[in-house]
Amino acid sequence: MACRVQHSIHNSLHFLSSTPLRNSLNIRKSYFKSRINFGKTLFSSPSSSRTALYCTCSSSSSNSGKDSLFTNGSDAFVLTTPLYYVNAPPHMGSAYTTIAADAIARFQRLLEKKVIFITGTDEHGEKIATAAAANGSSPSEHCDIVSQAYKALWKDFDISYDKFIRTTDPKHEAVVKEFYSRVLANGDIYRADYEGLYCVNCEEYKDEKDLLDNNCCPTHLKPCVRRKEDNYFFALSKYQQQLEEILRQNPGFVQPSYRLNEVQGWIKSGLKDFSISRASVDWGIAVPNDPKQTIYVWFDALLGYVSALLEDNELASLETAISSGWPASLHLIGKDILRFHAVYWPAMLMSAGIGLPKMVFGHGFLTKDGMKMGKSLGNTLEPTDLVQRFGPDAVRYFFLREVEFGNDGDYSEERFINVINAHLANAIGNLLNRTLGLLKKNCQSTLAVDSYVAAEGNKFKAAVEKLVEKARVHYENLELSAACETVLEIGNAGNSYIDERAPWSLFKKGETAFETAAKDLVIILEAMRIIAIALSPVTPGLSLRIYSQLGYTEDQFNAVNWSDTKWGGLKAGQVMAQPTPIFARIEDATEAETKGAATKKVKKEKVPKSKSPVEA
Repeated sequence: MACRVQHSIHNSLHFLSSTPLRNSLNIRKSYFKSRINFGKTLFSSPSSSRTALYCTCSSSSSNSGKDSLFTNGSDAFVLTTPLYYVNAPPHMGSAYTTIAADAIARFQRLLEKKVIFITGTDEHGEKIATAAAANGSSPSEHCDIVSQAYKALWKDFDISYDKFIRTTDPKHEAVVKEFYSRVLANGDIYRADYEGLYCVNCEEYKDEKDLLDNNCCPTHLKPCVRRKEDNYFFALSKYQQQLEEILRQNPGFVQPSYRLNEVQGWIKSGLKDFSISRASVDWGIAVPNDPKQTIYVWFDALLGYVSALLEDNELASLETAISSGWPASLHLIGKDILRFHAVYWPAMLMSAGIGLPKMVFGHGFLTKDGMKMGKSLGNTLEPTDLVQRFGPDAVRYFFLREVEFGNDGDYSEERFINVINAHLANAIGNLLNRTLGLLKKNCQSTLAVDSYVAAEGNKFKAAVEKLVEKARVHYENLELSAACETVLEIGNAGNSYIDERAPWSLFKKGETAFETAAKDLVIILEAMRIIAIALSPVTPGLSLRIYSQLGYTEDQFNAVNWSDTKWGGLKAGQVMAQPTPIFARIEDATEAETKGAATKKVKKEKVPKSKSPVEA
């Protein structure tokens, strides 16, 4: 689903501007009688009738009686990445989305919420069949290989997903067919002919006015093929007014706010019906009422967010999936697929009488050294290479810290190395290492007092508490870069504190000064404990290593929640682990060459031959 188009989509699915069949359909004129709040679902599941939408909004002033379009019936926080298109191996763009989603999921778990983190692969469509044929394999074999590559990469990046859905899964197919039938029964699917220019790579029809010379697709720079098909269309135009009202009443539905402006512009320009089947594509889910056609990949793949909620041993039904956690709390996507998620998907759900997701967040693109990435330019950024060279924590931290979430971001190796060395190796890693070193030398690695007692009357404690609360707010607002920066401020404050207090000098003075120095070390180590928790959504491996150095087990680390960032966790008598660097400094190419040259020079120097006992 994602990465089917890797650039901003200015033209999406082909629309029919008019057709007698479409015009014969009644335009729904439902209006909202009260402001939508975030409680229960507005559109009830039409188990008793599939020909109408139910608006259960109440004009009563009682909040308890009001229903909402977005929040799911359970307390679960349901978070999704796009389902990644398997025409090619995973790239850094898909890794970036998933890393961000994982950080959000981990933070929500720290808040002790039940999290359902969904990711997966989109495996149908003409482009998949073409890619498989080019590799000499069947579409099924091709999908198995690429889907497994995604799972392997997510393991390398410490991605803690709960559900991995493949659109070739039989349970997904069952949900898609039931959903299609429900929309059909609601009068929103009709059949019509269409002839136009089709881009195989985009898997969509194009308007001639938007093409380059020789009818080339502006995205893929390849000629579009003229096709004439008899397809089924979804009556998107019927939902124009409802979508406008939803966005007006709930501006938080699309984030960041400037993405909302884009979506409102698309809707305002007029919504037109779009094709949801393909007569010329065999690799897909058969249309329930016409097995000679397959369901268009987007109408198929978007349902993966719902089918993923099913357990393996459950009956594959739409109702069962919906009752297992839908609607989603957050769809996290690249901005290139915003139209599909913020316009078509809500209309499809309303047609089926299903509640809408609470939020769609469209983030930006990644560039390298200020340039757009591409194989032809030789400047692609391979996620597997990055994680193998630098480790998951470094890669996760850099992209979440250096890219303001929502905007485009740039990668340069020089910047990467400088940021990671300054923040993780020095500000955090070195602070912990030298503090534990002083504790070992002077206190036998044992804490002299409780951290709460050590910080009585100390302004440093208040500063840390303020920064922790600030970081929490940033996480909740999906301001991941600001959250990282705020946690780093705790580390910077700790370095300033220990430099000003100079406990190494106080230990030498003995008596009262010695006790003061011992307290100072406890204060710094308590700050490190808090950093480990507050940064764990972004750098889970590094945070575990910090916690282990503080004498805790992995099970104890896995049991922490955000309330454990409260000052006072370390107790008198706790024994710290032996000081071991938790994050090695990364050498850049120049440093590596210099060290290599120095090593060669030493080897070339003639070493005096030692005399044997006889010669002596």
